[in-house]
Amino acid sequence: MNSNTINVYPSSLKPSITSSSSYNYSTTVFNHPEEQQKFEEEIPGRKAVLIWLGTLSFLVFTIVIVGGLTRLEEGGLSMVDWSFMGSLPPITQKEWEEEFEKYKQFPEYKKKNEGMTVEEFKYIFYYEYYHRMLGRLIGAVYTIPAIAFAAKGFFSGKRRVMSPWTVLAIGSVIGFQGLLGWYMVKSGLDENHELMKKYNSIPRVSQYRLASHLCTAFVIYAMTLWKSFDLATKNKTVETFAGSSIFKMVAPIFFSLVFLTAASGAFVAGMDAGLVYNEFPLMGGAVVPSDIMAIEPWYKNFFENATTVQFQHRWLATFVATAIAAFCFYFKKGDKGKQLPATVKKSLNYLLAVVTAQYTLGITTLLTYVPTSVASAHQAGSLTLFTFALWMAHVAKRIR
Repeated sequence: MNSNTINVYPSSLKPSITSSSSYNYSTTVFNHPEEQQKFEEEIPGRKAVLIWLGTLSFLVFTIVIVGGLTRLEEGGLSMVDWSFMGSLPPITQKEWEEEFEKYKQFPEYKKKNEGMTVEEFKYIFYYEYYHRMLGRLIGAVYTIPAIAFAAKGFFSGKRRVMSPWTVLAIGSVIGFQGLLGWYMVKSGLDENHELMKKYNSIPRVSQYRLASHLCTAFVIYAMTLWKSFDLATKNKTVETFAGSSIFKMVAPIFFSLVFLTAASGAFVAGMDAGLVYNEFPLMGGAVVPSDIMAIEPWYKNFFENATTVQFQHRWLATFVATAIAAFCFYFKKGDKGKQLPATVKKSLNYLLAVVTAQYTLGITTLLTYVPTSVASAHQAGSLTLFTFALWMAHVAKRIR
């Protein structure tokens, strides 16, 4: 054992450390259950860091839902100023009128909301305001505990709970997300933006930037939640079972496909593509609609043709839902299902239940012409499905 390794156990209880650092939940291997129990008792800070990461995960989940509501209620372009620290919303009638006058100078009011009242403006303004304030809260909830935990040595030395590079990576992506949010909003405030001019569309943010913004939120959520799973489970191994090699290989693929489906959904939201064809499974009376490749060059249809964007999202979702259902039933049937470890069985049951609910919500959203309540539930469902797909991938990682 190197000089950096904890050496407080009798030889019969020493864990095998595969990392040069004192302790790392993702690289510690125990030969016997009593070794793991003894070792865990000696690590301070695990619960505190777990609560911190769990809180960040919850806040990111919340801001994604609020961001979706802001998009659905069309409030994303109501705040035309940017302040790093943020500020109080307008309070007096005069302040509201001044804020409203700023909004009137931009294309969304000129081309879409001309004649809007101050009271109507307040309604959309608050969605964007709370969305931005949540973003700043996430920044504070990350930064203050991270500094405190670093001072306590939870990211280095003998008390290390997680890698400092992981902590820095999470913080860097959070900072990047804030900048990306303003970059996204900026595209909707510019009446000379390429996409707005090209398609003579109503003012909206670039679907490319919207998808990037949402995907980055998913990345932050995945980073914090994965490490939360590490700490919550203490990386206890899962026993092998019949077909475990298939499970280990396929689980991360499903996680990637769920992420890809969510990204395609961001393009649907960014282009209001859910309102193009409100029937299922056909589109305009056909499986493949006639205007699916109406834009030149052909490859831009996948990102700028609302028909194609809806088509690829609905059929990617259908493929993923069907594949997950087949995967789950394969492992749950007969003797194979009876022999599954409890953790594996739970991950399959929950993933199947959530993907079924999410697929049903997606169809309902289409058939009901994208009402805010159903569409918001569908977006929450996408992140919930992402959560359970990530959990199954984490279970797969811990199989012996």
